[in-house]
Amino acid sequence: MSDYPYSERFVVNRELPEHGRDRTEILEELRQIASEEDSSWETGQISGSYYCGDREHYEYMTEAFGLFGHVNALQRDVCPSGTKFEGEIIAMTLDMLHAEAVTDTTPAGIVTSGGTASITHALLAYRELARDERGIIHPNIVKPESAHAAFDKACHLFGIELRVAPINPETGTVIVDAVADLIDDQTIAIVGSACTYGHGVVDPIAELGTLALSRGTGLHVDGCLGGFILPWGQELGYKIPLFDFRVPGVTSISADTHKYGYGLKGSSVLAVRDKALRNSQYFYLTDWTGGKYCSPGMDGSRSLGLLAATWASMVAYGKDGYLSHAKAIFSTADKMKAAVNSHPELRIIGEPTFCFAFTSDLFDIYHVNDFMRLRGWRFNGQQYPNSIHMAVTGPQTQPGLAEKFATDLDEAVQYGIERKDEPAGSAAIYGGVSGGITDEADEFIKVVMADMMDTQQSLPPLV
Repeated sequence: MSDYPYSERFVVNRELPEHGRDRTEILEELRQIASEEDSSWETGQISGSYYCGDREHYEYMTEAFGLFGHVNALQRDVCPSGTKFEGEIIAMTLDMLHAEAVTDTTPAGIVTSGGTASITHALLAYRELARDERGIIHPNIVKPESAHAAFDKACHLFGIELRVAPINPETGTVIVDAVADLIDDQTIAIVGSACTYGHGVVDPIAELGTLALSRGTGLHVDGCLGGFILPWGQELGYKIPLFDFRVPGVTSISADTHKYGYGLKGSSVLAVRDKALRNSQYFYLTDWTGGKYCSPGMDGSRSLGLLAATWASMVAYGKDGYLSHAKAIFSTADKMKAAVNSHPELRIIGEPTFCFAFTSDLFDIYHVNDFMRLRGWRFNGQQYPNSIHMAVTGPQTQPGLAEKFATDLDEAVQYGIERKDEPAGSAAIYGGVSGGITDEADEFIKVVMADMMDTQQSLPPLV
């Protein structure tokens, strides 16, 4: 028995087949795999990941992708539609994020391959602009400890010093005074989230904006998760603080079209208050023997199919479609949060909206995770403190899911109470290190992670 996926059922390729296979046979194999793997999220019991869940919409986007998937978006002389799709994706995103509030500069943006790409492009732009305009050669940024790991990755890649500000353990939001203490004359940007991946709370963006203006630095708002749903939550009357370009001091926002924009995976938007920031990370090579070269971001060739499918998704939904889906998602999240709050043994962190995390002060919350997994639920595990989070998406809005969550949670809490003096099984994988991380624990975890990544990218087994 092999642990290599599907090796017991389908042909394993360690080299190109001597003769090409029949396309009908190949597609049937792919359909079998896709159907089986889709069955997991179609239950509605998986947190995040599958934001739309509408098969007809997926088929529609697949058709849109297919019309342009073979085209290189870099070559606009033969595919001017790339300019239409990209420009309108950016324009619609800027409109949603209230770029009309900007009167002294020209808002702009760039379409990237995902949230991490939007964040890394933002930090690259801040680094380049700060070097050119302020002479900064030892740049740093200040981020809340709850901000996404993509900021850490970008700083690692681009030689930017990362300074981390603590969060309030009760609210889950960053402590603004702590951010202020970490800023100096080499700070190129500070960061806030709308909302945080872990806890689903919105940092005090207005206060961070005031701070950024007073200290002459940029403010990036990470809206990769919330950027395409929080605006509609505001319209629905939910208590969501301003986080977009209506806030003075906000200089850039990342928002993922492939999450609550309901596009295909591999698209996001980096929106900026001033196109000078975006343009600072343009790349030029004027004396290359292969010809004059330029690119607006780190990617060179890109499939025009993703731009077409993203554009097609946005114009198909429209404002009323996004509002309708947001209403269903927020309503479902309210029911799920009410189920959590009905248990005094559980505690929701902060004041989240569509995405929430909860913990327990009585027992290890991973006991709840262990039980709920037996009932088919898949949450995102978190640490410091141990907690589990649920990002409510389209699949959770199907009838009866919120009620099933409540029923299963009732039993899970009792399961946790009965085992409060025992270690939880999944805590060893997802939970924090007792007493806090150490150098030894850090190295051990990295070894385990490296082995996991090696396995996920391993070559097929020898027959």
